[in-house]
Amino acid sequence: MDNAAKGAARTRIQPRRAVAEFGRVLWYLRAILAMLLILFLILSVAMYYVGGAVDAATRTPSSLGHTFYFCAVTALTIGYGDVVPTTTPGLIIAVLLGLLGVLITGVVTGSAVYAIQQAAHLTGRPEAR
Repeated sequence: MDNAAKGAARTRIQPRRAVAEFGRVLWYLRAILAMLLILFLILSVAMYYVGGAVDAATRTPSSLGHTFYFCAVTALTIGYGDVVPTTTPGLIIAVLLGLLGVLITGVVTGSAVYAIQQAAHLTGRPEAR
């Protein structure tokens, strides 16, 4: 390994710079993230009206708040099972919410990786110090 490669391997990323880059990347992706949030809200409202979401313990229809909770838990791929859809459209919406959650996770994770790479690149440049 030559000296330049050793120096690059020992470069310390400044946390402030990494966080700033992450914020910058998310700002550039704000339209995509807003679209994903709007899609989440549309699917959540659809789940409330046609999904037949019920509280698993009492088997009563869930409230709007519990339905949004169910949608968030589904999109985060946690899935506690305390609120469940009971209709075919509800099951389809639940699958779409799970896929949407995986998509959002991928976008945010990719953004974080890119931001750290950018911060490392900027840290390694002499004029950026």
